[in-house]
Amino acid sequence: MILSKRPDIERFLRDPAADIRAVVIYGRDRGVVRDRADQLANKLFARPDDPFDTAQLTESDLDSQAGKLEDELSALSMMGGRRLVRLRLTGEKGGPDKQAAEALVRHVEGQLNPDAFFLIEAGALGRDSALRKAAEKAAGAAVIPCYEDEAGDLARLARETLAKDKVSLNGEALDLFVSRLPKERGVARAEVERLALFLGPGSGVVATPADLTDFLGVEPEASLGDAAIDAFGGRVGPAQAGLRRAAAEGEGGPAAVRAMGYHLGRLRRTLTLHKNGVDLAAAAKASGVFWKSEREFLRQARAWTLDQLLLVQAEVLAADKACKTSGSPDQLISERLALQIAGKARRLGL
Repeated sequence: MILSKRPDIERFLRDPAADIRAVVIYGRDRGVVRDRADQLANKLFARPDDPFDTAQLTESDLDSQAGKLEDELSALSMMGGRRLVRLRLTGEKGGPDKQAAEALVRHVEGQLNPDAFFLIEAGALGRDSALRKAAEKAAGAAVIPCYEDEAGDLARLARETLAKDKVSLNGEALDLFVSRLPKERGVARAEVERLALFLGPGSGVVATPADLTDFLGVEPEASLGDAAIDAFGGRVGPAQAGLRRAAAEGEGGPAAVRAMGYHLGRLRRTLTLHKNGVDLAAAAKASGVFWKSEREFLRQARAWTLDQLLLVQAEVLAADKACKTSGSPDQLISERLALQIAGKARRLGL
């Protein structure tokens, strides 16, 4: 059973099917993988870290002790009842991947302890992974692929984590905070916990964007984002000034080119949604446009077309490739790209 849609995953984690004996949770973002594995373990076991009822294994254990995994899956609980066997893999070694696949097949077929639950956390398993193939085919197994968090996922993480400390953000502050969060779940969670300490656990405060000024500070990414907005808005001087400010803050040409690519991507997504019948403002919000930039973004969305953005995308890709060439003047490349984009924007009337 493959669970790839968010509602199906959340439903399963809240109420795991009784006939499932093994679950494989995998993905590039190990923070998301770990969160979902913890949620499932806590749902199925009152004490998922109890050494008498739980075996915690890594691929090093599989490498060093042949048969260790199946021994643990065959063992009975010392206290009676269900037993948890939890295996963590990186997804980079073929040997442990194959051993886990073989053990999973034997376990779901009932050849090992039927009261054992086999929970596997893995990195980015490719289509050639023996474990992934075996789990996807097995009737008594569930497979949960994990993908990079989107803005809505990070917003939910922030709200739920802050609520535990009885602090919160208003809508505008939440948008601002989420826009500055890294997408890696573990790092993002640490930032949310740091914000809770900043606001004061148990204080009941509902923070505004102004309250976050000292916490967020001024980051190079903000300068790059402003430069991209200025470039697509036809403002040559401010765009180049923003790029040079970001360079002084430590962000070079490749990051600047990526920032312009991100802004182009938001415009393309917004125009595509609008073309399919979505209101322009709603399409911009769905594309992750920050509230402070919404007015200017909508002005640009009304001027640019999908065909014109496609031409700019080719220039962005060329600039990105040029920046990655050894010894290239990446700062000049990014400034020239901003100049090209701003020139096109001006010809559109921006």
